[in-house]
Amino acid sequence: MSGVRGQPASGPVVAAWIREGWQGWDRFWFTPTDPATLCMIRVLGGSMILYTHLVWTLVLTDFFGANSPISLEYARQFQRGFADAPSFAIGYLHWFQQPMLLWIVHLAALVVLFLFTIGLWTRVTSILTFLIVVSYVHRVPGALFGLDQINVMLSLYLMVGPCGAMYSVDAWRRGGGGGTSGQPAVTATIAIRLIQLHMCIIYFFAGIGKLQGDFWWDGTALWYALANYEYQSWDMTWTAHTPWLIDLLTHITIAWEISYPALVWPRWTRPVVVALSVPLHLGIALCMGMITFGLIMLVGNMAFISPRLIRNCVDGTVGRWTGQVTPI
Repeated sequence: MSGVRGQPASGPVVAAWIREGWQGWDRFWFTPTDPATLCMIRVLGGSMILYTHLVWTLVLTDFFGANSPISLEYARQFQRGFADAPSFAIGYLHWFQQPMLLWIVHLAALVVLFLFTIGLWTRVTSILTFLIVVSYVHRVPGALFGLDQINVMLSLYLMVGPCGAMYSVDAWRRGGGGGTSGQPAVTATIAIRLIQLHMCIIYFFAGIGKLQGDFWWDGTALWYALANYEYQSWDMTWTAHTPWLIDLLTHITIAWEISYPALVWPRWTRPVVVALSVPLHLGIALCMGMITFGLIMLVGNMAFISPRLIRNCVDGTVGRWTGQVTPI
């Protein structure tokens, strides 16, 4: 009954809003999802993580040995803000300062990362991969870059979901042929949602941070990036003759980053937003020499690609290799 004649009661309306909001929240997080996208992120993200740590082999004792320019004391201060931080604050590598022991644990880590990438014993290797990635980052905080941060983020969320359900040795051992055996799972939804939300946060704050600089307002920021010889892999100084292009691309970049958290969710704008990430990050990879960072950001954007599309692409490729066509 209404408090005033002729006016509807507000109580049932508010209750309906709360109920609909809760149902939407439940659908967003807990509707079982096909793990195809998550498993493909494991393959590509795991490959990048393996490559990243394989590169450390070239300078292993220089950075992680007893004579590392980044001392254990500095690493503790960096991680906790004071010198007497507990040893676990910088991972397990500080226990192995002798070259022989360091090489043993490093090679063991590479084996684990390889097993994770191919999807063998994934439930265990996913947890170990996260611990390995965090330990390497914490031991040499002065060498931390965007690539390492995305590696940590992906390894954390891949640990949450069934990232070995498909495109893995685990799936092949279960008789799924390593391909389309994965079943929808709530944990796959949670893992994908966490990656999606994290990507939104990254782009939004990256855009907000750029707005604090004058170069992004006057449209010259992209020129200063392309003209910086420290990061230049292709000579793009010819763009100085087309200032309108620099201005246009600068403002498209900042507008895309700030609007990403809002426009990537609706179905009719998502393809455009995700598609724009390709030229942006490939441009970073090819023109600024940040190939690994550009590629890993594209892997993160894959969280917004439909599992059905992933299945169709993979099944079609496998079908061409084997001469078999899987019905869609």
